[in-house]
Amino acid sequence: QVQLVESGGGLVQAGGSLRLSCAASGRGYMRYVIGWFRQAPGKEREFTAAISWSGGSITYSRSVKGRFTISRDNARNTVALQMNSLKPEDTAVYYCAAGPSVVETARLYDYWGQGTQVTVSS
Repeated sequence: QVQLVESGGGLVQAGGSLRLSCAASGRGYMRYVIGWFRQAPGKEREFTAAISWSGGSITYSRSVKGRFTISRDNARNTVALQMNSLKPEDTAVYYCAAGPSVVETARLYDYWGQGTQVTVSS
């Protein structure tokens, strides 16, 4: 069982930055891939980035590549999502999730956090 808690969301102006953090606990956490997803009102949950347990495999969605950076600190049991050059369309609830593979499909992730709101004003 893995528990995930997101933090770091907030309100920021377009062009600004935010850093989200996902704190993990539970047995076997380090074996899991950690992914970040987001969900805007009225839209489906969308993949943004994922990182393997070693950090050696990372993937980003096309919409955030070059602006967002995912990183992992297994000593601190945290995964960060650094978000730069934010746009109003990045506004969403952001979730971290743990799963067995670096994939973009939400249903393949086994554990989810409660989410943190990110709002980007124009």
